[in-house]
Amino acid sequence: MTDEDSILIGEGVVLDAGAASVPMRMLSGAIDALATLAVIAATLGLVNSLAEHLDPAMLAAVSVAWVVTCLVIAPVIVETLTRGRSLGRWALGLRIVRDDGGPVGVRHATARALLAVLEIYATFGMLATAVSAFGTRGKRIGDYLAGTYAMRTRGASRALPPLTMPPELAAWARSADIARLPDGLALTSRLFLGRAATMHAPARVRIGTGLAAQLAPRVSPAPPPGTHPEAFMAAVLVERRDREHVIDARRMSRAEGDARRLRQLPYGIPDVD
Repeated sequence: MTDEDSILIGEGVVLDAGAASVPMRMLSGAIDALATLAVIAATLGLVNSLAEHLDPAMLAAVSVAWVVTCLVIAPVIVETLTRGRSLGRWALGLRIVRDDGGPVGVRHATARALLAVLEIYATFGMLATAVSAFGTRGKRIGDYLAGTYAMRTRGASRALPPLTMPPELAAWARSADIARLPDGLALTSRLFLGRAATMHAPARVRIGTGLAAQLAPRVSPAPPPGTHPEAFMAAVLVERRDREHVIDARRMSRAEGDARRLRQLPYGIPDVD
């Protein structure tokens, strides 16, 4: 399993975290670059038509300032206000997010825009493409510096089917002592059960057996002899989910009861509508 690039379990079995592929990033970047260059060319043509009315030094300063605005300032503003969107990313259903999945801010957008001048425009996108092809999550240098990556917002994986308790393990699960499961192990087990039907049989058996072996020390007593690893994992995850649901319901009930007592007037004082 790798923490940098999605969730990898077993040989050739990748549980995608939603990172955009390199070709999608190249296409979205090309759309943004062409749109930016078209705006620069159109506006600089307008400025040059007024050259006879401007001092040459002033004309050069205005041209440089406008190019910087189009290449750096405008992308920062757009990416910040749209939470990681741009024209190309909107067209392909992508969004720039932080490594933890949160929305990008001015600092992230600025780092990406400054490096884009070198990676995309100065090298015609070759540097960004090379780094993305060999990096994790399709990141370019600006993404590594800013701590961001491109995430798919359309065409992502479908929701996993809900888990159900295996009937033969219901009684055992209700009486079993289930310790707290590490978040990574619980998530990987859930993803595996949701997609096990699409895996090759040898990989499915190997991965399921390994995950069940990691869950076994955290459950007591052991499941009945002959229990299938996938049934064991499903029973543990369903029982864990149901217990957490009961705990949350009790917590909410206590909170509502406390709120009602706080709103009540002292004994003997009539309430007025």
